[in-house]
Amino acid sequence: MYKLLSIITVLFLAILPFRNSFAQQWSGEQKEILTAEVKLWDAIQSGNTENFSQYVDDSYWDWDYQNSVPQNKTNDLKWLSNFLKGNSILLYTLNPLSIWVKGDFAYIHYYYSELDKNIATGKEDQSEGNWTDIWMKKDGKWLIVGDHGGRTSKRQ
Repeated sequence: MYKLLSIITVLFLAILPFRNSFAQQWSGEQKEILTAEVKLWDAIQSGNTENFSQYVDDSYWDWDYQNSVPQNKTNDLKWLSNFLKGNSILLYTLNPLSIWVKGDFAYIHYYYSELDKNIATGKEDQSEGNWTDIWMKKDGKWLIVGDHGGRTSKRQ
C-alpha cells in the first residue's frame, strides 16, 4: 500500500506543473463574453445598482431559481438594491463551463461561488450555484438580455 501511495504521489507531482494545459482555451469572442460577465459581477459587487444597470439591456428578463416567475429589469433592480442595502459581496469566483457566440448574440454557462456579509450582523454567508446568461451586442457593447439560475447550495 505504501508503495502504491508513493507512486501516485510521484505521478501527481510530475503532472502538477502541467495542470493549466488541460484548462479550457477560449477564442477571442468567448473572452469578450467572459470579460463582460466579470464586469457585470464587478458592478454588482460595487454595491451600486447604477453600475450594474449599465450592462443590462432594457429588454432584460431574469429568472432566479428562488423566484416562481421571471422578473424584468425594473423588478430585478428593486430586489438587487434591497439586497445591497443590507449586504456586501466580499468576493466571488466564476468558473465558465461553456461560452457560445454567434454574431451579436452569446450565452455563457458558469458556476459561481460568492461570499456575502450582512452589514448589520457582520455574519458572512457563502453560497454557490449556476447561471446561464444571455448577451446581445448593441452599438458595439455587450449587454445582458436574460439569465436563468441561482443558488444551488449554501455553506455556513
